[in-house]
Amino acid sequence: MAQKRDYYEVLGVERSADDDAIKRAYRKLALENHPDRNPGNAEAERRFKEAAEAYAVLSDAEKRRRYDQFGHAGVDGGQGGGFASAEDVFAAFGDLFGGGGGGFFEQFFGGSGGARRGRGRRGASLKVDLELTLEEVATGVKKTFELKRAERCEQCGGAGNKPGSKKSRCATCGGHGQVVRSQGFFQLRQTCPTCHGQGERIDDPCPRCHGRGAVPKEAPITITIPAGIESGHTERIPGHGEPGEGGGPPGDLVVVLHVKEHDVFTRFGDDLLMQSRVSFRQAVMGDEIDIPTITGETVAMRIPPGTQPGEKLRVRNHGLPRADGYGRGNLVVQVQVDVPRKLSAEQEDLLRRFDELDGGRKGKKNGRKTIFEKVKDIFS
Repeated sequence: MAQKRDYYEVLGVERSADDDAIKRAYRKLALENHPDRNPGNAEAERRFKEAAEAYAVLSDAEKRRRYDQFGHAGVDGGQGGGFASAEDVFAAFGDLFGGGGGGFFEQFFGGSGGARRGRGRRGASLKVDLELTLEEVATGVKKTFELKRAERCEQCGGAGNKPGSKKSRCATCGGHGQVVRSQGFFQLRQTCPTCHGQGERIDDPCPRCHGRGAVPKEAPITITIPAGIESGHTERIPGHGEPGEGGGPPGDLVVVLHVKEHDVFTRFGDDLLMQSRVSFRQAVMGDEIDIPTITGETVAMRIPPGTQPGEKLRVRNHGLPRADGYGRGNLVVQVQVDVPRKLSAEQEDLLRRFDELDGGRKGKKNGRKTIFEKVKDIFS
């Protein structure tokens, strides 16, 4: 697999560039490499998707922070995985382009997805935000949700005209589906505002869909989410977007996954961090305690003698599954030592004796006990 280029290099900006500079750089590259401007040019399409991938990371404050700290490894499994097609770019950044991929590009290309008269316009892609728990990320999960979308009208087959009737040629564009407007030295080609690129006009609309070719419907969608997914990751479901116009293919469904914060565990890549409280005796003398894991099980963890407050202990292979399917991260436990607020007279006396024993001796001398051995004698 080819090594990915630095995202700042892809957009041609400095690492200190602000959000506006990053957006301007991306829009310029997207315009230069748009599929409609470079039909059949695989290299231009690659640059188009590469720029979108870079913008997806650098325009998000948290993803940009992880990228700056860890490079591509910090965002792999999220949007850093790239876009499968130009349609994914339009679905993800429709607002930037003016809604669903239009606006920004439409004045130059007459549409976002390269619709062509004669084969119908491809339906718009839909975007859904889906929330996951950290437990679901740890095991993988199937999620079912209700999706409200337009579906092709069964009565007219999506054509929009009443069955048995015919469409007439659009008078605005003369049946071409596009109109050309002059602006100074430039001629701008736009989708016909009357027929929306179809080149035809509906004189006798379908009574069920009223000429739209689609009717609103709510349907359940089930998506399988693999373990180890990061927040911001997108899943693309082909053919589950809005139906196409004039018999065109349907768009796609882009599901953006968001992972909820957990009450106990904090995620750092594939590792999980938690805090565990131990007593003063356990920290000094050592012990073995049970630690909860993200899967709901418990695992034994050894507290070494002399563990310091705030020290981090590692429990291997009890973090999150890696997105590539190979192994798991670690569970990192930060030790918090409980300091009693009230002491009995006997406890105070023992601590004074401890302080006396800790009067500067270090290690064994002349066969005498070390300080930890004496502490064990005191507390036993």
